[in-house]
Amino acid sequence: MRPSNVHPRAGRLRRLARRLPATAVLLLAVAGSAAASAAAGYPERPIRLIMGFPPGSTVDILARPVAQRLSEAFGQPVIVDNRSGATGIIANELVSKAQPDGYTLLAAPSSSLTSTPHLAAKLPYDALRDFVAVAQLSAFGYVLVVNPAVPAKTLRELMALANARPEGLTYGSSGTGSGFHLAGELFQRLGKVRLLHVPYKGGPPGVTDLIAGRIDFMFYSLAVIQPQIRAGKLRVLAVTAGQRDPLLPDVPTMAEGGVPGYEATGWHGIFAPGSTPKDVVGRLNAQVVRILGLPEVREIWAQQGMGITTADPARLARRMREDFEFYGKLIREAGIKGEGG
Repeated sequence: MRPSNVHPRAGRLRRLARRLPATAVLLLAVAGSAAASAAAGYPERPIRLIMGFPPGSTVDILARPVAQRLSEAFGQPVIVDNRSGATGIIANELVSKAQPDGYTLLAAPSSSLTSTPHLAAKLPYDALRDFVAVAQLSAFGYVLVVNPAVPAKTLRELMALANARPEGLTYGSSGTGSGFHLAGELFQRLGKVRLLHVPYKGGPPGVTDLIAGRIDFMFYSLAVIQPQIRAGKLRVLAVTAGQRDPLLPDVPTMAEGGVPGYEATGWHGIFAPGSTPKDVVGRLNAQVVRILGLPEVREIWAQQGMGITTADPARLARRMREDFEFYGKLIREAGIKGEGG
């Protein structure tokens, strides 16, 4: 008999509660099965690969051959969509708010996700939360180049010259908070040298002024600056990576040249909106890694002065977080403000 102090509905509620866990498990299983099914059929329609920089930019040059070969592998168009502006923020926002189904992807240089967020007053997305790492495309360092009229043949001589001048030496960059700017800021802090930053609206105007002697030196991409080095218009003193560049075996690293602990490198990667299924991310990663191993693709990277460093999504996500924290600390300690900030 039912105890007299128990409401008649109580038994029914207890029985319903006992059934709920099993129902919840079933629903989760169905949802998981549906996600697995979607991943198994992926992709079933065109993929859009968005980037926040114009055609001909380094990320564009690297992303297009990957997009072409992904299209061939998947049997679906992979459309490159250049959404330039605001140092990548426009493209980043588009991808962060897209459906997390693997059909909208982002190709980006590391700076747009690791340093730019610290310079914007307010971002419409969270760089660490709203993206999931898919695949790393490249790894690269910079070169420190000077105008030949600068009386310094080595990095140590350049440092001595900077500290001997009351106003220091001037160095240009492609803009406040760019990788080239932060490479210079790191040089100033670790090398204890006196420098004056001159930001430009893009790298080419800075290179023009450097060749003309209006500024003293720059950190820049070897692939872009190599013709000027070969022509004797600029002199290279050091590379910023942790090891020497195979294209410049006689040029020391910044650490070898007199700045212990110095290393400034960047990378390019492909990302998807947060919550994109792991199976979809895994399929994309496997194909990108395969593509980066193709001889013709490796040749394109070599022409751009880029190293190929493949990474699983978890490792790329870890590298992104480490760089985000490192450059955030550097920007805060140096008091760097975004343009207009």
